[in-house]
Amino acid sequence: MKNFYTLLLVAFCSLASFAQEENVTTYYLIRHAEKSLFDAGDNDPVLSLDGINRAKKWVSIFENTKFDAIYSTDYKRTKLTAKPIATANKIPTYKFDQTKMYDDAFKFMTKGKTVLVVGHSNTTPQLANMILGAEKYQEIDDTKYGNLYIITVIGDKASGVLLNLE
Repeated sequence: MKNFYTLLLVAFCSLASFAQEENVTTYYLIRHAEKSLFDAGDNDPVLSLDGINRAKKWVSIFENTKFDAIYSTDYKRTKLTAKPIATANKIPTYKFDQTKMYDDAFKFMTKGKTVLVVGHSNTTPQLANMILGAEKYQEIDDTKYGNLYIITVIGDKASGVLLNLE
């Protein structure tokens, strides 16, 4: 089953690379990797060892994807998830303002690009739904970290797929 998802991901990545016209935008949306639960009172924990390994795994999953921009919310766990991918793509990670989500400024900055957004169990599906203009995806269960949402916008039409890479 993992091979099927890998092939599907490669197909979407290839399609996104092929369609580099200005009116085609591809968003890859993921949740941050596993956070450290060492200090239950810490509202901004770093990644656990499993989270560090997952962040590295995302690099290999995205090895054939050239990102034009990478965004992360302003939390340690999201920034640490995005950092290895940004390093592999030799680009910076930009702050993603989750209070504005898919506003006109974000649409303008990302139009025609291939973009990764690292968010949270609630904001990631919420952003996917905003881009799609429909309530297609539910909040991610706290124990799930392998969801990959691929949302493609062509002109004013959006479509999306959710892959579970657990």
